[in-house]
Amino acid sequence: MTTRPAHIAMFSIAAQGHVNPSIEVIRELVARGHRVTYAIPPAFADRIAETGAEPKPWNSTLPTDDDPDAWGTELIDNIEPFLADALQAEPQLAAAYAGDEPDLVLYDITAYPARVLAHRWGVPIVQLSPNLVAWEGYEEEVGKPLFEPLKQTPRGKAFYETFAGWIAENGMDLSVEDFMGRPDRCLVLIPRVLQPNADRVDERRYSFVGACQGDRAAQGEWRRPAGAGRVLLVSLGSSFTKQPAFYRACAEAFEDVPDWHVVLQIGKFVDPAELGELPGNVEVHPWVPQLSVLRQADAFITHAGAGGSQEGLATGTPMVAVPQAVDQFGNADMLQALGVARHLPMEEATAATLREAVLAVADDPEVVRRLREIRERMAEEGGTRRAADLIEAELRART
Repeated sequence: MTTRPAHIAMFSIAAQGHVNPSIEVIRELVARGHRVTYAIPPAFADRIAETGAEPKPWNSTLPTDDDPDAWGTELIDNIEPFLADALQAEPQLAAAYAGDEPDLVLYDITAYPARVLAHRWGVPIVQLSPNLVAWEGYEEEVGKPLFEPLKQTPRGKAFYETFAGWIAENGMDLSVEDFMGRPDRCLVLIPRVLQPNADRVDERRYSFVGACQGDRAAQGEWRRPAGAGRVLLVSLGSSFTKQPAFYRACAEAFEDVPDWHVVLQIGKFVDPAELGELPGNVEVHPWVPQLSVLRQADAFITHAGAGGSQEGLATGTPMVAVPQAVDQFGNADMLQALGVARHLPMEEATAATLREAVLAVADDPEVVRRLREIRERMAEEGGTRRAADLIEAELRART
């Protein structure tokens, strides 16, 4: 059944990990003839325009990828900025869409104003989650132990009171917990194998579509150097990359290991000069076209972010997970439990332990077998095309 062209509005924040997972879904919706607008801070406007969507710029107060330390170290430090940003963003976004209201709203998990505006406009809303989602029992097992102590503190109490007041002012009968963690409808943009307690996820609400990867030729291609044997990619993503000692350890780990070539992505916070003189089998870059490298790699040292984890799975690359923050620790445990990675805490990451872990996963035929099996299961989840199909189904259900 065809779907008539509609105006679909997407809302997100200016962060790679929140824009990248759904970018191909946006491109696919545009290709199907829909008018897609995308509310995003100016730093990402050009990236959005490349998909064919229309950027709707707004000004954010959130820390950017350039300043990861600004997020603080405590739970309240991590959640307060999203509410403060939502309160100041909502009137901006309402004005941007005045007279141009969409037929359906898509939103990232961090885009709180989207849920308020969709309710005000009376249009369907679908969340695009770039990481794990709540399962039945999550609130008792994870939510309450984590957040109940916070509610007893002055900052935590103020956070919840302000959030609840904003929800009520907009005529929504939702708790703060349900507003943040229980979407009306959600497409989960990670493979089901990375979801904890996947058997307890309500699949009437959540649909796992897996990684939505497209043609990344525009990012460039990595070429394997002549004479390189096996290839190791090292990447800690885009945010928590200020780790010169770790990068030196990765280079040292394979200095005297025959037939290995190391591709070291160090991000923009480390000067290559800080690494000193490196072995000839190590190449250093602030950024690389990761998927291109992984398609040719034999092992991957990763921070276990949602994007890197699923790219490692999609390319069948054995992994060593060295998590840095937030959901990465859980992802590292999941990858290890799946039998495709070794979880190596950062404090234990030395040249010797890194070398031992990489060689162990790269030389293990059982790891290769498990990766092949998981790739086959991921292919059945549908990816970009199924995500677009499900979004169009929501449009048809309301017409």
